[in-house]
Formats: sequence, structure tokens, C-alpha cells
Amino acid sequence: MAPVPLFSSVETASLPPGPVHLAIGIFDGVHRGHRAVIEAAVRAAARDGGRAAVLTFRPHPSVVLRPDQPARLILGAQTLAGILAELGIGAVITHPFTPEFAHMEAADFLPWLKRCLPRLAGVYVGRAWRFGRGRRGDVAVLEAAARPLGVAVVGAPAVVLDGEPVTSTRIRTCLESGEVAAANTLLGYCYFSEGRVAPGKRLGRTLGFPTLNLPWAPELLPRFGVYRVRVRGGSSALPGIANYGLRPTVERAVSPLLETHVLGSCPWGDGDPIRVEWVDFVRPELKFASVEALREQIGRDIAAARAIL
Repeated sequence: MAPVPLFSSVETASLPPGPVHLAIGIFDGVHRGHRAVIEAAVRAAARDGGRAAVLTFRPHPSVVLRPDQPARLILGAQTLAGILAELGIGAVITHPFTPEFAHMEAADFLPWLKRCLPRLAGVYVGRAWRFGRGRRGDVAVLEAAARPLGVAVVGAPAVVLDGEPVTSTRIRTCLESGEVAAANTLLGYCYFSEGRVAPGKRLGRTLGFPTLNLPWAPELLPRFGVYRVRVRGGSSALPGIANYGLRPTVERAVSPLLETHVLGSCPWGDGDPIRVEWVDFVRPELKFASVEALREQIGRDIAAARAIL
């Protein structure tokens, strides 16, 4: 799939000719609720031969509005753009969320968008989305501003699972506590890490369990521990078991490492692009009394993973 065009602000976005159907939100995680908004924009664009695009913001608004309690992002910008492209989005605009932008009056937001994007035909948001100075803007404010501009407004209802709306906050809580299977249910896909395999210190190989080392530095850190995973690369997909953490038994790493042992013959090596999908949590990361104790526990982890698979 060709990379989706990325624009660094609404003012500099140069979209192809045709009606623009714009899904607006942070979309961190691109979870089931986000997809209801995005898919509405994609369907509308398909109906009138237009372009479905996403408007999102960086940094997360909480960095400006709640600097003492900023939300840590689940997805990096490139990963977000890749998922949006798979959903049929043709362009991604990442507008800077600054204190000045946060002070824009809600009633001025849609007229500003229309000036910047003259072919804007529709905007698509979650029904609970709030925007503008003091977060006073809602779907009703958008609708009032849209009428004289000839812009359609669609407010998608929240998606509810287990009696509660699906939100990025719920997913962050799951990932930080190791409940990755629950996070996957809320996301609608497997949480994943991707990149190119990097050379490591070969410590896994000396233990008898060679690993693929993936440089990966998410803003939101999942719980340190051992996970059942699925590794994808090219046309292959194989089960595996991964450790994410600081490796306290063999060394105290400065930053967390993701090391994956493939169950079976591993077709990947240094430099190969892979995606590691996190399936389920096995146990927390522990410091063992000896390397031999660690080796024995890894053997038990792998045996348990094979039994489940």
C-alpha cells in the first residue's frame, strides 16, 4: 500500500481535487469507537467520489491543557498513519495543538477549517467530542456553524463494550497493567510493535533461546513482562514469546527492550522488517537468583505457550 500523504498543519495541507470528508479527533489507538467515525468519512467519500482525510493533533491536548497529567500516546505518528491508510484514509493532517490554538472559540473552528480547506464537504466526529476554548464546542456547535457553509456534520455514537464506552483511556489502563488481551478487544486488533530487527548482545542465544531484538520506544510503556506474541514479516506469521523490560537478571538496561523468541524455525534476522503482535500476558518480569534459574523459567514459559497454541 502506498504511504498516505502527511501534512503538518491545516493551513499547509494540499489535498487533491474533489470533496473532502474529514474525520476529526486524536484517534490514539484507532480503536473500535474511532473506527466508527473514520468509516463514516470513508463511506461518504466513496459515495461522492471525494477524499477521506483525518485531522488529528500533536501533542496530545492534555500536554497543553493538563501539563501535570499528560496522556501518553498509544501510537506513534507513523504507526497511526499506517493504520489509517489501511482503513481507506487518503491523507492525514497533524495540526499543532498549541496554547493559541486551544483558545480558538468553538464557533470559529469550522469556518476556519472551511477557509483552509475550501472543498470541505463533511466533518465526522465522535458524538461526545469537545473542542474550542474551554471545551465548549460539541456536535450542536458544529451543526450550527456548518449550515451556512454547506458542510455536513456527522456525530458517531460511542461504541460500548462491557457496559462502558470504548476509550483510549481504558486501553492505556489495560496496557499499563498487562491486560493486553482486554486491550486488543477494545482496539479491535492486536496491539503491535514494528520495525527492523537490530543486532543484540546474543544473550538469548547463550541461554539457548535466540531472540529478535526490536528497537521500539513507545510513549506509553506497556507493563514489563513476558507475553505470548505473533510475529509477522513478509508473507510469514509465526507464534512466539517475548520479553519486554529491563532484563534485571542479566543486566540492568537503561531503557526497555523488546526481545522475541520465535517458536519454530525463524526466517528473520538482523535488518528484516517485522511486526510483533502482542496476544496475551504470561507473567511479570522478574529478577532471578541466577542465569540458570532464568533459563529454566524461559523454558517453562515457552512450554506453556506451545501448549496454548
